[in-house]
Amino acid sequence: MNDRQQPYDPYASQEQQLIGYDGYGRPVYGRAPEPPAAPQAPQYDAYGRPYDYGYDYGGASHGGQQQYYEQQPQAAPQDGGYGGYGGYEPGQAPQAQAPQAQAQPTLQAQQWIPQQVHREPAAPAAAPQQPRTPQIPEPRRADSADSADSGPDYRTEQFAFIDQPDEESEDVIDWLKFTESRTERREEARRRGRNRVVALIVVLALFVLGGAGYLWYAGKLPFLDGPGRKEGGAAVAGPQERDMIVVHVHNTKKGGTSTALLVDNVTTQKGATVLLPNALGVPRDDGTGIPLGKTVEEGGLGVRESLDSVLGTRIGGTWRLDTPFLENLVELVGGIEVDTDTAVPADDAVKAPAVAQGTKQHLSGAMAVAYATHRAQNEPEAEQLERLGKVLYGTLRKIPGDPKSATLTVESMGQILDPSLNAQTLGAMLSKLGEHAKEGPSAYRTDVLGVKPDGTLTDDANKNVVKEVLGGSFTAAQAGTAPRVGLRDATGDEKAQTAAKAALINGGYTFVEGGKAAATRSATQITYQDDAQREKAVEVAKTLGLPETVVKKGENTVNADVVVTLGKDYEPS
Repeated sequence: MNDRQQPYDPYASQEQQLIGYDGYGRPVYGRAPEPPAAPQAPQYDAYGRPYDYGYDYGGASHGGQQQYYEQQPQAAPQDGGYGGYGGYEPGQAPQAQAPQAQAQPTLQAQQWIPQQVHREPAAPAAAPQQPRTPQIPEPRRADSADSADSGPDYRTEQFAFIDQPDEESEDVIDWLKFTESRTERREEARRRGRNRVVALIVVLALFVLGGAGYLWYAGKLPFLDGPGRKEGGAAVAGPQERDMIVVHVHNTKKGGTSTALLVDNVTTQKGATVLLPNALGVPRDDGTGIPLGKTVEEGGLGVRESLDSVLGTRIGGTWRLDTPFLENLVELVGGIEVDTDTAVPADDAVKAPAVAQGTKQHLSGAMAVAYATHRAQNEPEAEQLERLGKVLYGTLRKIPGDPKSATLTVESMGQILDPSLNAQTLGAMLSKLGEHAKEGPSAYRTDVLGVKPDGTLTDDANKNVVKEVLGGSFTAAQAGTAPRVGLRDATGDEKAQTAAKAALINGGYTFVEGGKAAATRSATQITYQDDAQREKAVEVAKTLGLPETVVKKGENTVNADVVVTLGKDYEPS
C-alpha cells in the first residue's frame, strides 16, 4: 500500500466498485456510473445572462461562482496516485496525457470510463435588481502568480456602452462654442467701434489745430497777431514771386488807348488783371511827370520803366494789342461769354455790331472789341476799364492750358510782337493765367487802380492793389540803384513843392509823385518802413536842408523807399 496521505474524497464513504486497471495492472476502484442527469433550465442574472456564461461576479448576491470540471477518459496518472479523482486535487483542471493502456498487452480492450461532472450546489437565484453603472476595472495582469485571488476578471466588451457617443454632450459643447464665438464677435465689434471713435476724434482735433494755426499765421485771430500781421493790423505778404506783363490796347478805329497789367503770382498760384487809368502820372527821364495815356500814345518808350518807378514793380515785357488782333484772338478761341452791364448800340461807321445787356452774353470777336472800347458820354474812365477787364478775363478762360497750344494761338494772330516778349513767352504766360481764370474769382481777380485827379495813387490803391496784388514796394528796387523818393505836398505852397522836387532830382534820387496831402502840416516829416532805408532817409533830409529829427519809421503813404511829407517849415534854399 501506498503510505502517502490521500487527498480528501467526499465520496469515499460511498460504495466502491472495480472500474478498471491502470497502466501497471493495478485495480482502480470508484463509484458506479450514475445515469446522466436531466438537463436543468438555465438560470439568468439581473442582466439577462446565464450564470454558467463563464464570468465571476464575486459575490453571494449572484449565487456564487459555478465551476464545471469534466474528466476525460484517460489512464491513471504516472505518479501512481490513488483516489476517486485519479490523483487530481479538487478544483484543479485535469491535463490530458497520452494513454499508455494501448501499449499493455494485458488489456484486452479499452474500457469505457464514465465522465464525472462535479458541480457545487447552486445557490437560489437572487431577485432581479436595477442595473447599476459598473466601475471601470483596473487592468488585470495575466502573469500574476496569485491571479485566482486578484479579484473578478472583467472584459472590455462588458462595458462597451461607455464608449458610445453622447449626443447630448456634443450638443452642449457646440452650444458653448457658439456662445463663446458670439461673445467674442460682440467684443471685437465694440473694440472696432471704439477705435473708429478715437480715430475720428484725432482727425477732428488735427483739423481744428491746423485751421487755428493757419488763422494765427495769417493774423486773422482776434487779439493774436501772427507772423502774417504787423502793427496796425495790415496784412503783410511774404516774399512772393510774380510774373507780369503790361498790355496796351490801341483802338485803331476810334482812337484812344487802354493799359492793363497781367499778373501771375507763382507763389500763391493766383492771377490778376490790374487796369491802369490813363490819368496815372509817370515820371519822365528829366523827373517831370506825364500822364500814362499820353506817353503810351507817343509810342510807349520807357513806359515800362516808368511804371516800375511809380508802382515799385518789375514788369517783364510789353504787349501792344491793337483792336484787330484782339478781335482775331477772340475768334481763335471760339468766342467768349461776358456778363454785360450795358447795351452797346451798333455803329455803322466803324462797322461795330450791337451788344445786348445781360448775363453770359456770347460775344464774337467784333462784339468783344465793341464792348471793351465802349465809353458813354461823360462816363468815368473806370467804367470802360471794367468792360475791358471782363473781355480779357473771358478771353483768358478760353486760352488752352497747354503752353504749346497757347503759343500756336498767339502765332495764329499774325501779330508782330515787341522784342521784349516773344510768342513762346507770351503763350506760356497766357496759358498759366488761363488756368487761374478757369477756377473762377477765387483764383483770379480784376482791379482798377485808384488814381487822384493829380495823377497820384489813392491810399486805398496803394495798400490794397499795389502792395497786395502787384507786390510793389521799396523792396522791389534793385540793389545799387538810386532810392525812390516820394514827395507829398502839405504846405499849400506850389513854389515850395517845385523847389523840393528839383532838389531831389538834382540829388540823384528817383522821384515819385505823391500829390497833395488832404490837409496842411506845420512840420515836415520823412518816413521809411525798412530799417535798411534809414540811412537813405537821413540823406534825403540833408538834401532838403532838414534836421535828422524829422526822420521817423512808419508806414509810407506813397509807394517809395522814402516818403517826404513837406510841411510849412520847409524853406527852399
